[in-house]
Order: sequence, then C-alpha cells, then structure tokens
Amino acid sequence: MKKLGLFSILMCLSVLTFAQTQTGKASFYADKFEGSPTASGEKYKHSKLTAAHKSLPFGTKVRVTNLANNESVEVVINDRGPYVDGRIIDLSKSAASKLGFVNLGLAEVRVEILDAGDGKSKSQSVSIEQVTVDEKEFYNFEIERLQPKGFGVQIGTYQELVNLMRLSGNLKTSYKKKVTAQVKVINGVKYYSLLLGPVSSRPKAEDLLAELKKKFPDSFIVDYSKL
Repeated sequence: MKKLGLFSILMCLSVLTFAQTQTGKASFYADKFEGSPTASGEKYKHSKLTAAHKSLPFGTKVRVTNLANNESVEVVINDRGPYVDGRIIDLSKSAASKLGFVNLGLAEVRVEILDAGDGKSKSQSVSIEQVTVDEKEFYNFEIERLQPKGFGVQIGTYQELVNLMRLSGNLKTSYKKKVTAQVKVINGVKYYSLLLGPVSSRPKAEDLLAELKKKFPDSFIVDYSKL
C-alpha cells in the first residue's frame, strides 16, 4: 500500500447524493406520529422544525421553499423518508404550516442545502463551489492507495470532497469499519463513490448492508473482484 500525502479520499462526508438543490413534492407528518422515534433516534415533535429525507445525513440543515407562494423555512434532517413516489421531503407539521400548505396536504417545493454538518455551528460560514463549509474546519489526512479484496457496501456517489470528508469520521465512529473511496470519471467529470469495508465474505457484507440500509436506503454491495 502506498501512502499519499494529498488529502483524504478515505475521509467522508455526510452528505449528499443529490445536487445542492432539489425540487419535488413535500408532505408532512400526520398527528399520529407525535412522540414516535425517528430514524435518528430523536422523537418526532410537531413543534420542531425537522424533516425526513431519503439520503441526506442526519443533522443536515436545508431551506425548503414553497414554489406556490415563495414562503421558506429552514429545517434539520432527523428522519428517513418519504417513501412515496414523487415526494422528496416530509416536514414536521410546524414547518408545513410556515410554508402554508397544511390544508392542501402537499406542496411543490425547492430544497437547498445550507449546512451539511450538524447544523449547530456558531462560527462564520463561507460558500465554496456551492457547498457551505465552516471557515475553521480542519481534517487529518492520511491516505492509502488500495487494491481492496472481498466486498464493500457503497453508500453513495459524490462530487464535492468537503462532503466526503465530513461523512468519513461519522461512518468510522458509527460502524467501526474502514471507509474507502473509489474515484470515477463519468463524461469527463470526477466523482467519488464512498464505501464501507472491505469485509471478507458476502454474508458479512449482507449483514453490514442490512445495518446501513436503516440510514442509507440506497446502499448496495460491491464485489471488488468484479471491478
């Protein structure tokens, strides 16, 4: 294995399987879910400005704008869903109320990433290549060029390295596995696929996949021997 003195492709992000903005339909939680645990472990409270998204990491702060009336609200992702075709985000009832569509049930919205971290930083942020990052973020870079064997589980494919770096530490801590990135060039554009592993056998990969699916529903197994 060859050590590289660049920056970490092995560090990851928490972040972003879609572009910095997304449009589609928004729904909101029914009253029956009050007090129920979300996928992040927090209990749903209609009075809090929170939301469910299929792939954005927990703690991501987004701005949601109702395209019908241009009203906006900032919410923090703490749950997974909605699992209905055509819907991109499920809002708390208070957030839906601020957007003015509680009586309608659904709204066409635009979702914009504001903070891919925990949404709680107090220091000034700056925008770099459409990604909001903290001015005082530091990362420890230690990269190994790998020829992995066995199996891995792919979390997603990303373009911005800042997102990869942010998610990497969280994944290592949560799952106690190595985090690996595969560099891909598609139509002349460089992307980074984020994988957890490798593990030695498919049954182990399937166990890891089942665990990851709870937070990353689009994850899938990669057989390194077929790459």
